This record gives sequence, C-alpha cells and structure tokens, in this order.
Amino acid sequence: MELLLWRHAEAEDGDDDLKRRLTLRGEKQARTMAAWVLAHQPKDLRIIASPSVRTQQTVEALKLPFETNRKIGPEACVSELIAASGWPSVPGSVLIVGHQPSLGRMASLLLAGHESDWSIKKGALWWLSNRVRRNETQTVLRAVIPVEMLD
Repeated sequence: MELLLWRHAEAEDGDDDLKRRLTLRGEKQARTMAAWVLAHQPKDLRIIASPSVRTQQTVEALKLPFETNRKIGPEACVSELIAASGWPSVPGSVLIVGHQPSLGRMASLLLAGHESDWSIKKGALWWLSNRVRRNETQTVLRAVIPVEMLD
C-alpha cells in the first residue's frame, strides 16, 4: 500500500477553524504540490480530505475526484486517519489531505512505532509505503517534500 499524507497549504487566521480559507501564498502552495502529485501519483489513487475549507481548497488544486471524510478534520486522532485510509492492508494508494497534529502523529506511529508530535509543514507531502520482507511488515518512507523545494 502507498500512503501519501498532505498537510493543507497556508491558511488565514480565523475564529471558525473549519471555515479558514487559504491565503494567496497557500493557493500557490496547493497548485505547486498538486502539480508534483499529478506527475508522480501512484496507481489506483484514492483521495480523502478533511471537511475544512482549507483542506478542500488544497485538494481541489489536483482537479481529481476526492471524498470528504468528516472524521479526519482538525481534531482527528491517528486511529481515525488509519481507519479512513485502510492502512496497511487496502490495495492501491491513498492520499489523505489533513491537519496537524494528527498527520505528524500518524507518520510517527507508522515509522517509529509510537505517536510523537512530529511536525509536517504546511503544504508538505510525506509518502510512505507498506511492504513485507522476510515475513516482516515494514513501513518505508519514500519521500518528504516540503512545498518550498518545488518552487
């Protein structure tokens, strides 16, 4: 299984967290990362996004079909992200467009075996794979791409 974790791009400040929109810089970040994802996307990609406005705007830059899952919003826990993605056994690939701290905690759990507050920068993408070697299941970090490196 391929799992891509994409943190929403830069958003405006605001009191209603679900309604915060991307800044102009955030819109550019979303377009830039979307272009990279489109050029490198794995086969059978299923895209799942948080219901917040900023994640919806981020994923819309892909111009691909996606589903919205209210359980992976800003207050999501790692178990909700794992359930939404089907990690590690769902065939194909899943891209989750979500939030901190849950994305960083999920990456930490999958790579280090426990939840820690790892930071995923706004607009960045982490790509993980699941494989079996010598009857042992392994998580492989394929890429960490801060959007600034693509400008």
